[in-house]
Amino acid sequence: KAAAAAKARTKAGGEEQVEEKPPPPSINEPLLNKYIKMIQERIGDEALEAAYINRLAKEVPTLVAKKETYFQVAQCLKEQLHFDYLSDSHGIDYETHMELYNHLYSFTQKENVVLKVKLERDEPVIPSLTPLWQGANWPERETYDLLGITFTEHPNLTRIMMPDSWVGHPLRKDYEPHDEEV
Repeated sequence: KAAAAAKARTKAGGEEQVEEKPPPPSINEPLLNKYIKMIQERIGDEALEAAYINRLAKEVPTLVAKKETYFQVAQCLKEQLHFDYLSDSHGIDYETHMELYNHLYSFTQKENVVLKVKLERDEPVIPSLTPLWQGANWPERETYDLLGITFTEHPNLTRIMMPDSWVGHPLRKDYEPHDEEV
């Protein structure tokens, strides 16, 4: 309904054209601006690659950190903005690159945010968030096991789902099983 309401029909040269109206500002826009401001003050203007409201996921503010500032941004979210709970962490293979998503929640502020980072597909390496949130331990191990993303400074980066003898990472788009019976 909202998408249909955002369209305006106009006549131009006898043909009907559909013109997209921009959606109204999100109720979470002030939160996103607050997070951006704090990160820029603490880390610098170049800390984030992007920031937006994810309208497909309950309008959650989403921050895309640069690989070089990823841990610092996470640290700022925890220590300055009080995101004390990592509710989910997962990776995605987009064939051209990989992305890592961390869903954070602040119990004191009752706010959500997603911290995202893009990684090179050929060598996906990123600092572990376990020093900040112990809850990152097993999700990072799962992401390592299934996608091959390496988390530096992880306390126990070993396979968690596949046997140690397993070759490759089964959730990669280019994964080819070595045993055709599997």
